[in-house]
Amino acid sequence: MTHPRTFIGTVVSDRMQKTLVVNVDRVKVHPKYEKRYVASTTFKVHDEKGAYHTGDKVIFVECRPLSKDKRWKVIEKVQSPKSKVQNYGVPPSGT
Repeated sequence: MTHPRTFIGTVVSDRMQKTLVVNVDRVKVHPKYEKRYVASTTFKVHDEKGAYHTGDKVIFVECRPLSKDKRWKVIEKVQSPKSKVQNYGVPPSGT
């Protein structure tokens, strides 16, 4: 048996019950011109408890089909690193 695919993405919408719309960005390279560009894909992800909201970074994994569009379920929220102000205790400069 193969391992299920896993992605990290940003929640774009949480307006549906038990469903999130998650955007995943990846960098692709043009085959001829070798320019790098960002390609994004949206996935409908199952969120049983409704614990995640717009702007959260989440890890989600492939699962059995849950509906016509949902084949993914959320695993956990990615903890964002604290800002430099909190890490170093230096207040931001106002002027």
